[in-house]
Amino acid sequence: MLTRRSAFKAAAGMAAASAVGVGPARAADMVVKVGINLSFTGADATTASRIANGAVIAFEEADKSHEVPGITFDLEKYDDGSATAGQYDPAQAATNARKMVSDRAMIAALGPQMSGAGKAMAPILSAGNLAIITPSSTNPDITDPKFAAQYRPAGKAIYFRTVATDAYQGPNMANYMAQTLKVKSVYVLDDSGAYGVGLADAFQKQAEKIGIKVLGRDRLDPKAADYAAVLTKIKSLDPQALYYGGVGQAGVKLAKQAYEILPTVIKAGGDGMESADLLAGAGFPAVEGWYATIAAPHVTGDAKVADFSKRYVARFSIQPDDYTITCYTGARVIIEAVKGLVAAKKEVTRDAVRDAIQGVKIPESLLGPIAFDENGDLTNKIISVFQITKDPAKPLDSPSDQYKYVGVAPMA
Repeated sequence: MLTRRSAFKAAAGMAAASAVGVGPARAADMVVKVGINLSFTGADATTASRIANGAVIAFEEADKSHEVPGITFDLEKYDDGSATAGQYDPAQAATNARKMVSDRAMIAALGPQMSGAGKAMAPILSAGNLAIITPSSTNPDITDPKFAAQYRPAGKAIYFRTVATDAYQGPNMANYMAQTLKVKSVYVLDDSGAYGVGLADAFQKQAEKIGIKVLGRDRLDPKAADYAAVLTKIKSLDPQALYYGGVGQAGVKLAKQAYEILPTVIKAGGDGMESADLLAGAGFPAVEGWYATIAAPHVTGDAKVADFSKRYVARFSIQPDDYTITCYTGARVIIEAVKGLVAAKKEVTRDAVRDAIQGVKIPESLLGPIAFDENGDLTNKIISVFQITKDPAKPLDSPSDQYKYVGVAPMA
């Protein structure tokens, strides 16, 4: 088996597409490829590796136990981050999607991590009828039937999720602010990306609907070094809270500078602010007190996950987080789809796997029941809320140790 170091060299600048073998094939086995596209370069690289580990362990264990007779899974890694972008790069994501589609041995994929990458990949994957399951991209447009002509031009759903979307993540956090934190006024920021803008839009719309006064909205340049001017303007308006839609490249700098300029303001964001990269990049005390949501149930502390966590730590020497579990679950969906085809003595083709994924139902996964609607969206819509609360006895860059779970956000 690959070591963690060899499997995840991409996070340190490996070429965009490199094979990650998952176990040796037996002589009689058919080897099927599964792609995994995450942002292994740039501001979210550490999080990408932690997420990807979930898929690695799923396929390693399936191969080791010969779970699917006659099948060996080959997990092939694609990096959509670039040094130029400093984070995910939609152009690189599109290139990766074309490579996946052109490889006829590729029967399904996992990823992407970011919605901007997802928007670039989805039309290409649709044309090739290659199903992909994202563990973390939450922009609702990609699976919204209103945008089917743009994101699934070939007709069938190919973009599946093991997370909810920002149609729930943004509004539910607005509800949490109003009902639990008693917020009356807020200033909204985004990082100009597809995920950040969509999340901030959804949050703002619900905040205004339920009576939170939105004092303004600004867009941050992720590559800019200094946000002091906009934060000073926000300070003059005296909001009770700040909400940020975006990922780590801008988020790290925002957390650092907001700590200096807006020390008493309630600060919150989406799952782009729930990461080891934020903890390491901004550090304490700057990140202390930030609220963040994830678009999934919080399960890493559950008894039913304990055995998985033990195996994961033994394999990778780090703790899994909730998005590790969503990626593991996505891999399990692919395994179940292929297993069903083999049991029915059907050919394991890209088209057949897509259709099988659409119909997969897992009554009791680590995330709870798993099923997809006709658009590829997960039927479970839980949004979990965390607050960064320093535990000096634990690793300060560990999300599972430094993000305290505070509950489920109220439904919109």
